[in-house]
Amino acid sequence: MLRMGGLIYIGYLCKLETVTSQPNPANDLLRAAARLSRWASQNAAFAIPFAQARLLGLIEDHEPVRVSALAGFDHSSQPTITTQLQRMDAAGWVRRDPDPEDARATLVTLTAAGTAAIAEVRTARAAVLEPFISRLDGPAHERVRLAVDVINELLELTSRDLEPRED
Repeated sequence: MLRMGGLIYIGYLCKLETVTSQPNPANDLLRAAARLSRWASQNAAFAIPFAQARLLGLIEDHEPVRVSALAGFDHSSQPTITTQLQRMDAAGWVRRDPDPEDARATLVTLTAAGTAAIAEVRTARAAVLEPFISRLDGPAHERVRLAVDVINELLELTSRDLEPRED
């Protein structure tokens, strides 16, 4: 028997019963944001693989950043990140330099082309969502703005309190 997201499964295919759960704003927010983000990525047209776009965004958020820290942020192995970085380096999107504090480590930063690539992805994702936002009435537009403000406030709080995991 397996319990997942309020459901109990026998094996992996048969739902036995629904378990009522307490409201969980953190879970609700994360699920809604993830669903909206996935929808935008699935419906937008952009030239680069989304895994590389995600990594470009992580680099932008934390640059200059060590490869080991990127692996922690992405919940990936260091060899996986290194392979992605080699592809991104070949495309001209990142620059890798020795870490002045540890010659064995590498610091990664975006190039102008990398910044342009992530901007293209963000523009494409926003473009598929904008027509739906434009259908909302005035009060809904204000709620969207407030939701963005709250999410940004949460991101600011988390950026001060958490350090990346290095596995």
